[in-house]
Amino acid sequence: MDSDALATRLLTVATGLVLLVLYLLLGGLFAGVFAVLWAGSPDPVWLAVALLASALLFGYASYRGGTARILSSLEATELPRDRAPELHARVDRLAERMDIGEPTLLVGRMPTPNALAIGGRARSSAVVLDAGLFRLLTLDEIETIVAHELAHIESRDSLVQTLGYSVVETFSGLLFLLLLPVGLLVVGVRRAVRLVLGRPIEPLDQHVGRAYAVVAGVVVASTVVATLLLRAHSRRRELVADDRAADVTGRPADLARALARIERASTPDRGLLSSLYIHGEDEGGITRLLATHPPMRERVERLLDRADEAWAPIEIQ
Repeated sequence: MDSDALATRLLTVATGLVLLVLYLLLGGLFAGVFAVLWAGSPDPVWLAVALLASALLFGYASYRGGTARILSSLEATELPRDRAPELHARVDRLAERMDIGEPTLLVGRMPTPNALAIGGRARSSAVVLDAGLFRLLTLDEIETIVAHELAHIESRDSLVQTLGYSVVETFSGLLFLLLLPVGLLVVGVRRAVRLVLGRPIEPLDQHVGRAYAVVAGVVVASTVVATLLLRAHSRRRELVADDRAADVTGRPADLARALARIERASTPDRGLLSSLYIHGEDEGGITRLLATHPPMRERVERLLDRADEAWAPIEIQ
């Protein structure tokens, strides 16, 4: 190795060592600042509770604002009692059997014939029915659909899901903020070590981009896992709502027929409100895992099985 090459090599090693020391000092400084902040911060349990409370508060505000936007987008108007007295009477009886206040019946315009629940157990709750349901279903079938939606109101399913997504978003952002400095430090040390070893290095912006991508990947993976759990909970709540509607009406076959008719009358494109709809016929693979609703076939078959059990002959001993 000639003198020029040796001088260049020594300069590279020296640069790498200096950078390594600087990055380690930066890491130590970051750890020290974090330790000081952590020592002066509230109790970790109370800090977690505060973050959770903030996420829930933001989620509730989002839920209330989202409800108003949905009603506005559906052009929902109240269904007067004198226009549908029998339906109102049936809904009143359902509300008495269930742990909810008297709901408001609204009629809106949806992309497909469907229904959705709004609000909680108090008198602010409402059930929105697409106008097409009155042409598609019998009164008995509409009653079972309303009972399904009232079951969601009784369990506050819509609010729980909204709060769940709010908590996931809040802690995903916090996780990113905590991991990004660590990722940048690891990349910086790696860059300095490669200089010391005389290996080629990439431009700094590429190293920073790699750190950002790795940290973002970890956060996204965590968010996906949490989202899959929330979607699984949503699918489970649909089945529970079906069972509750079958219990309070005593007519699981009517609900099965109503769901089947709604599916046949629907198109694949359900727009931005798809997560609020009754049906979810997605089957197989990741699509099934991400679906907010179970496959329609599964729901109908469960309800028909209940109807068969209800009419099964009793053996006389």
